[in-house]
Amino acid sequence: MDIQLNLINYSNDVANSQVLIFQKNEATNFGELAIAWKVITNCGVGCNHPFVFPLKFEVCSSDSDGNYTRKMSATNGNKFAVEMGRSGHILRLTSEPTASPFEVELKNNLSLGSVSAKVFKDGKLLAKHQIVSPAQKAVFQFIPKIFIGVVSDVKQGEEINTAVLSDINTEFDLLGISSADIIMSGGGGGTLATQFRFELDNVV
Repeated sequence: MDIQLNLINYSNDVANSQVLIFQKNEATNFGELAIAWKVITNCGVGCNHPFVFPLKFEVCSSDSDGNYTRKMSATNGNKFAVEMGRSGHILRLTSEPTASPFEVELKNNLSLGSVSAKVFKDGKLLAKHQIVSPAQKAVFQFIPKIFIGVVSDVKQGEEINTAVLSDINTEFDLLGISSADIIMSGGGGGTLATQFRFELDNVV
């Protein structure tokens, strides 16, 4: 199921700020940085930016030779393995259960060489585990929750540094929602400036 979202800029922004949207991997214990899943730019005051937030996602892996496996659709409980095929590295869905039914795992079954595990949502990078050594696995768990905030100089698909992350404290639980507007307000310049705020409206 896809969730239809629509950012509406009712702010007093005077700096053409970016709006950053991302998710956090709830399963990680490795200090991984979140990825800038979507960065909205040039959405002026009074303008809106509709976008889709799918609940499904895809996984793939890459190796030190610069190869990427094909993306495979993933759901909770899926366990994938990177293996050596007849023509090189491949990614396949295994029949093995994951440690938790709410997680997706990607295991490195190669005898030599680490891989990077990547998760994509709506075709855009959502999360990654940079180094998965042989016999090790990357674990991903996502709940239908997004984090949103105003930033500058953040690039979509890249890691978000800790300083930026610490400034973003607005989160929306999208469980049970099929569509909603995200109203952006606040901002401005000089002594009348206020913090940017985000609220959900017209929730269906």
